Amino acid sequence: MATANDDTPAAPTDLHAFAVRLRRMNGEINRLVHGFAGDHGLHATDVQALAAILDSEEPMTPKRLREHLGLTSGAVTACVDRLERAGHIRRVRESADRRVVHLHYAADARSAARTYFRPLAQATEAARARFTEDELSVVLRFLTAMSEELADVTPPVR
Repeated sequence: MATANDDTPAAPTDLHAFAVRLRRMNGEINRLVHGFAGDHGLHATDVQALAAILDSEEPMTPKRLREHLGLTSGAVTACVDRLERAGHIRRVRESADRRVVHLHYAADARSAARTYFRPLAQATEAARARFTEDELSVVLRFLTAMSEELADVTPPVR
């Protein structure tokens, strides 16, 4: 059983246990992300941008990407330029207002990412197979709640 810092027994679902496991999972995902970035001549932030573009429920714009990543407009422009040059995204002017640019994940790049991250998908499927549908429903609720809570967290001002 896990123990807290004061050597008293800790519940297996206490905050410390969650923090440790979330950090470990984040570390493993970051290891894969950094590998993908390195193999494709990208920065880790570029891969975060790709994920944001892929997962967005509405067309991604450079402004929304800047807000999502917490970067300056210049840094997002450099990121988008790198992604476009590498063939991972396309800039498309889809509206009547030609100033509005939408960012789309390129089909060929999506295929390359699927191939690279296939082991992550297989590991996810293997982990999912160890749980019932009811348990997975709770896990998804937890992950959704964590994402919602984290979206409202702002770093302390220095």
